[in-house]
Amino acid sequence: METREVIIIGSGPAGYTAAIYAGRAGLKPLLFEGSITWGGALMNTTEVDNYPGFPEGILGPDLMTAMRAQAERFGAEIITDDVIAVELTKTPKTITASSSGVHLAETVIVATGASYRKLGLPSEENLSGRGVSWCATCDGFFFSGKDVAVVGGGDSAIEEALYLARFANSVTVIHRRDALRAEAIAVEKAMAEPKLTFAWNSVVSAINGENNVESVTLTDTITGQTRELIIDGLFIAIGADPSSDLVRGQLELNPDGYVVVNHPSTATSVPGVFACGDLVNFGYRQAIIAAGDGAKAAMDALAYLNSNP
Repeated sequence: METREVIIIGSGPAGYTAAIYAGRAGLKPLLFEGSITWGGALMNTTEVDNYPGFPEGILGPDLMTAMRAQAERFGAEIITDDVIAVELTKTPKTITASSSGVHLAETVIVATGASYRKLGLPSEENLSGRGVSWCATCDGFFFSGKDVAVVGGGDSAIEEALYLARFANSVTVIHRRDALRAEAIAVEKAMAEPKLTFAWNSVVSAINGENNVESVTLTDTITGQTRELIIDGLFIAIGADPSSDLVRGQLELNPDGYVVVNHPSTATSVPGVFACGDLVNFGYRQAIIAAGDGAKAAMDALAYLNSNP
């Protein structure tokens, strides 16, 4: 069985960029992009307005399709298949895919990403990109002068709310408790921001609107009473879950399940294994940062191969 110099698990900006750089380095990378989730989270995003080089913006699926084609141009072999098991602690490393079987590699780049936690409401998916968002940095600009709401009470939610206050007419923070869980300094900033108001002891029980978000139904967690909040956009900031189950028990993870790397490199706790993108950079979740991470991972893999002939 052929042993590849590098196998990349996962697609999206990190995986595809790793494949571009590995391909240009002559490593002939093999990339498993997933049978359903190829392209990552940007496949479910409409307008990407902040990726460099696209002054008019670009649709998320178009950006991922272009990255994929660029990786293939430089010799990457892309398989639309799911990796179901790995053995990373031995050399060569073993990658098992659901349809294409077992593959061997000298180095592995893991770029399986992370997924935003969702409310689980029927209209949440239907209105995604049409008023429902999980990223204020990505979509906040589109809500200039509008009324929006943020769901959550932790540091991420308050960070999102304060960012949105730069653009929106008003920002309502919806929290299931009567006090924020964010750090004291973030709470102080939130309380001092005149555009922020708070819906305490409240959960979103429905997202309303035909083609765009028009309002949300809030249910009081104490009384059970409901009320309608008229908004143009809903930002969900209740956390994210790293897609690290595949490597759990083999790579070092932090308490939240993200892969630990030896910054500033992308090297993991296992020699010859590198990790990049949202699987590592849990504080950013931006396409440009994931892409840069993917480039670093490919360069790190090349350096490892050169030093371990």
